[in-house]
Amino acid sequence: MSPTASARRRRIRLPRRVFSQVLLMQVAIAAGVAVLATGLFLAPLGDQLDDQAMRRALAIAQTTAQQPRLAADVRDTRPAPDGPVQRAAERVRRTTHAEYVVVMDRQGVRWSHTDPARIGAVVSTDPGRALAGREVMEIDEGTLGRSARGKVPLRDETGRIVGAVSVGIAYDSVRDRLVHAVPGLFAYAGGALAVGALAAWLISRRVQRQTRDLAFSDIAGLLAEREAMLHGIREGVVALDRAGRVRLLNDEAQRLLGVGGEAVGRSPDEALGAGRTADVLAGRVTGTDLLTVRGPRVLVANRMPTGDGGAVATLRDRTELEQLGRELDSTRGLIDALRAQDHEHANRMHTLLGLLELEMYDDAAEFVGDVVGDHRATSEQITERIHDPLVAALLVGKATVAAERGVALSVSDRTGLPGRLVDPGGLVTVVGNLVDNALDAAAGTRHARVEVELRAEGRTVTLRVRDTGPGIPPDRRELVFTEGWSTKEPPAHRQRGLGLSLVRRLAERQGGTVAVGAAGGSGAEFVVVLPEALAPPDAARGAVGVEEGVR
Repeated sequence: MSPTASARRRRIRLPRRVFSQVLLMQVAIAAGVAVLATGLFLAPLGDQLDDQAMRRALAIAQTTAQQPRLAADVRDTRPAPDGPVQRAAERVRRTTHAEYVVVMDRQGVRWSHTDPARIGAVVSTDPGRALAGREVMEIDEGTLGRSARGKVPLRDETGRIVGAVSVGIAYDSVRDRLVHAVPGLFAYAGGALAVGALAAWLISRRVQRQTRDLAFSDIAGLLAEREAMLHGIREGVVALDRAGRVRLLNDEAQRLLGVGGEAVGRSPDEALGAGRTADVLAGRVTGTDLLTVRGPRVLVANRMPTGDGGAVATLRDRTELEQLGRELDSTRGLIDALRAQDHEHANRMHTLLGLLELEMYDDAAEFVGDVVGDHRATSEQITERIHDPLVAALLVGKATVAAERGVALSVSDRTGLPGRLVDPGGLVTVVGNLVDNALDAAAGTRHARVEVELRAEGRTVTLRVRDTGPGIPPDRRELVFTEGWSTKEPPAHRQRGLGLSLVRRLAERQGGTVAVGAAGGSGAEFVVVLPEALAPPDAARGAVGVEEGVR
């Protein structure tokens, strides 16, 4: 390709910007519509003018044929340039401005014509239909050129046909009328085109603002990149329109929320059900890094409004981080317990050493027996009533921590838990969270005490945790289960307000319930009911038999 051709091709290339392309397309459409409308108007206009001309010619012919003497003159005289028929026809022609008025007899011989030399000659077109008694309208070619023609039979006083009258109107005059109508029509079409071009410009300007003056290819590329990015990132993205309906969910958001594509077009309450997660997505709860629990997952949500009245919410899975935080809390509690034991052990060893140095051997033996007996009594009290090793170990550790904090942790006499739990880890989480909250509430109070009761009835396990703390006002007893709500300062590594929410989630996942009330005095009592938390006795014995067989 030559440089000139390349330059020419570059010159005729369509513009890339959306504004220019939309404007060009809109103007082209407006021009096409204007041309089409003009053509559709002109096409029937020519037919209408032809019809009007033919009807006018027919009316002149009818009026001429109704003159009283015309039929008698055709019947009784001879055709002559100065005859009465010629004079009457010419008088009508001049009056009506017709192109010609031709009167003929039954043989088609002219008795009148604009050219007197043609009088007495046979007409050039077939007069058969008019002589047969029919009226004729047509556009035809005659000796005087193309014309709109009307023919009627000529009858005498008795009604007998003695000839015919043919009247023509010059077709050029019809065309002139059509041509005269075109400029006005084009003026209207031009005005419509101008209005269309102005509307196209306004629409293009609006499109330009909305598309940031990007090219269609750029918009398509951005859309493709957005789709790849949204479905490729490991962070949930939920977009909502101005009506609060979900309009986009990426793959990670569907996984974290446990919903599918059917959530698109629905409100968060309809798609997720009532709860904190729906409140956060809908904007009814404001803030940054909002914690919410969805099923077994702990999510961190942030919501940002968009310019069109909608919003985009991002979701991050914090379940593993939350678990690590809780393990850190447990480790920290264990370290505190060990430190307390170490401190207490040092004090006891010093006491024992003093007794031995004072040669108070009987008192030293009694002191050692009391220390070992207290710890053994607490451990035996727990293990005798609770046969699941995980739950028992948890309560033994919590008892040590409680003693260091000045709280007496005891197990109710009505406690009885067999070792065939379906989900020991879940129950450990429930018990641990409730005991931690109870220790926090009771610590520092007079006669601080926490009592734990675990009772099994059939396959149902009922957990009660009572404390001697300040209690929970009735108007806040439902609020304490809300994610993120807490009366305590959060630690550095994580946020508070999830423990009781997780307890409720774990209980509801097993079909159970959680309730809070008053514990006799001023304390609080949490009651968790877990139906079918225990495996059937037969299944438990079968599992034990298999283990013994393996051994």
